[in-house]
Amino acid sequence: MHSSTEALAPAKPGFSANTVKVELLSGLTVALALVPEAVAFAFVAKVEPLVGLYAAFIVGIITAVFGGRPGMISGATGALAVVMVSLVVQHGVEYLFAAVVLMGILQVFFGIMRWGKFIRMVPHPVMLGFVNGLAIVIFLAQMGQFQTVDAATGATSWLAGMDMALMLGLVVLTMAVIWFLPKITNVIPAPLAGILVVSAIVIGLGLNVQTVGDLAPIAGGLPEFHIPMVPLTMETFMIILPYSVILAAIGLIESLLTLNLVADMTGTRGGASKECVAQGAANVVTGFFGGMGGCAMIGQSMINVKSGGRTRLAGIAAALFLLSFILFAAPLIERIPLAALVGVMFMVVIGTFAWNTFKILHKIPRTDAIVIALVTGVTVYSDLAVAVVVGVIVSALAYAWNASKRIDAQTTTNSDGWKIYKLEGPLFFGSAAGFQEIFDPQSDPDDVIVDFINSRVVDHSGLAAIDALATRYEQAGKTLHLRHLSPDCKDLLHKAGSMVEVAVLEDPHYGVAVDYDTEMQETKPATS
Repeated sequence: MHSSTEALAPAKPGFSANTVKVELLSGLTVALALVPEAVAFAFVAKVEPLVGLYAAFIVGIITAVFGGRPGMISGATGALAVVMVSLVVQHGVEYLFAAVVLMGILQVFFGIMRWGKFIRMVPHPVMLGFVNGLAIVIFLAQMGQFQTVDAATGATSWLAGMDMALMLGLVVLTMAVIWFLPKITNVIPAPLAGILVVSAIVIGLGLNVQTVGDLAPIAGGLPEFHIPMVPLTMETFMIILPYSVILAAIGLIESLLTLNLVADMTGTRGGASKECVAQGAANVVTGFFGGMGGCAMIGQSMINVKSGGRTRLAGIAAALFLLSFILFAAPLIERIPLAALVGVMFMVVIGTFAWNTFKILHKIPRTDAIVIALVTGVTVYSDLAVAVVVGVIVSALAYAWNASKRIDAQTTTNSDGWKIYKLEGPLFFGSAAGFQEIFDPQSDPDDVIVDFINSRVVDHSGLAAIDALATRYEQAGKTLHLRHLSPDCKDLLHKAGSMVEVAVLEDPHYGVAVDYDTEMQETKPATS
């Protein structure tokens, strides 16, 4: 991917006639490709296709105008759709609209609090597990299209015989068109071409296959303001809150990862917090206009950037073109065979999954390989937000464990017979136990120097370890000399009494991650 994007230069300021042409054509390309995906994701979420199309239009145009990264495309996504399914099935689509509004409010709050910057804490193995799990979830969501439901009993069963063969054949044909067409021309988006080819064959030959219109009507006008019809009670709030939190987290994670990718491709920088606010505002509006909510779309954003879209005009044009399709092309959309949409989604799966994972598993540290597998598994069996949080925690614990093994000390003796411990490595909760094992108060001389010039006290556990060491030497009747500590470390040490000397002149200045106000009150004598 990197080599293919190096030639993509940042957009030049200002608009020329050629720039406007490129931006509009890029927006049209994105809009054409958005139609089948928005419909397919609506099916995944068990809502009417129009709900997905409205979301793609509203989220797309608001984020295009106010988002933190020109060039990004947002709309209904599979990552959110798979979370919405259980809420829609158990409580209905009105509860989904309410959850989307609350999701947007949470995202606006996250943006105001400037929490978007924490996307930097997501390690690369977590990102690999994230995209792999997302690909698997989207793949499994398509299995329902290969099943039929008995009208009398409600039982589901797999397609059989010619029905299954026809379904598989059309899916494979769609995938083949999407795969080979870009090798010939880029005039028309490959997903759209695949759908057009398969639709033409089904209509031309009169094949008896299930279409979009068989599931739900598409025809509709402009989205209308609609307050979600749910009871305004605490019970309703507690029903939608877990879904809203998960949707907000997933939406922002996927949007911020996309923002970083687009910024890297175009050689520009985007505003993470601004994007959070824009995504939240878009989802609040979407929930009140009958949309299923959405976030940034990695695939569509890549189509836009590679088609030449660099400004907000391309995203705005894509949303407006999509609205025109909803208003005037509904009869055509209703004739799209479901097999074509499944083929599109399978190609999304292939493009999303990081296949190089299998090549690097034996080359990377074992901990990273475990994190990739863990995040992928949690994504499939739970949800993306939980998976990313679990991955970050495990990665942090792995780092803490590795760092704890790096603390050590070189020992020397000066001309006065004092023993010097020159520490190497950070002192924090993970290395506190190893720090204590370095010293031998019973065998050491009466004066011992601990030099922190190549070490740093990171947290309160590090301070507690120094306090405990001071106590050990004090009980042994020996004097401990601490060198090169930050002044705040000296102030926060509890047991540095007459037997412990702490030198602070010309020592490093850094803050320790503790509650300074509380600690200072505990260590300083009371004043009248």
